[in-house]
Amino acid sequence: MIRKAEQRDCVNLAALSLQVWLDTYTVQGLRTQLSQYVLSTFTESHFSQLLNQDVIEIIVYQAENHLVGFIMVDLSSRFEQSERYSYEVATLYISRHFQGQGIGRKRLQKIECLCCVPFWLSVWVNNEAAIQFYHQLDFQWVGELHFHLEGKRHRNDVFSCFDREA
Repeated sequence: MIRKAEQRDCVNLAALSLQVWLDTYTVQGLRTQLSQYVLSTFTESHFSQLLNQDVIEIIVYQAENHLVGFIMVDLSSRFEQSERYSYEVATLYISRHFQGQGIGRKRLQKIECLCCVPFWLSVWVNNEAAIQFYHQLDFQWVGELHFHLEGKRHRNDVFSCFDREA
């Protein structure tokens, strides 16, 4: 089932975010600052606040009444290196147990229908599975930006589907 997220989803959005973020970014294990970041960021109240913002859209995917993935769009976010891209797919998280089943692709298609292209998204440069996924969907590299954590800059590649129809 695909639907807009509701307040009752916030605790599950937080838990799924913790799961996916830790699986993706803690490849060398945990450190105190990483643990503090995820436990303070991915909370039920964080998602509740996001759902109350008019510029945020969260679409969830459920399988047999279990949340297995979601996509979050920030309609106000702009990619500073180009004005071509009108909004950001800020998060596309699918539980590792459900990856490879077309759920991410369906989430992106749903967002395209709701918001229209062009959009942009960023991916950590070491997240090879996600980069491969976006290449398979004919997304194009359009730049880079940096995520700041633990006093360090972590490079993310920016992709867009803007030119894939051309």
